[in-house]
Amino acid sequence: QVQLVESGGGLVQAGGSLRLSCAASGRSRYAMGWFRQAPGKEREFVAAISWIGGSTYYADSVKGRFTISRDNAKNTLYLQMNSLKPEDTAVYYCAAGPTLYEYTYWGQGTQVTVSS
Repeated sequence: QVQLVESGGGLVQAGGSLRLSCAASGRSRYAMGWFRQAPGKEREFVAAISWIGGSTYYADSVKGRFTISRDNAKNTLYLQMNSLKPEDTAVYYCAAGPTLYEYTYWGQGTQVTVSS
């Protein structure tokens, strides 16, 4: 079992930055990712990172603005979000799974609101 707890969300003006964290407990040798869900929309992929951290993937909508990273010694996943836009407003979830395309465990989410 893996428990995931996100933090770092909040309210920020357009153009600003936030860093999300996801603390993992339990077995942590998983690929991990960030997803988001805006009101009235389906949950969508944001970014993913392999267990070793050598491979990262991003949605086109965040490429060049967001950076995913992980510190395996601290069992923590990060998402650095720069140049935020109002359309980035959503609940952000971290997830862990056996591959970059299969996620078994999910956090409860953290709200990110970007004002214009």
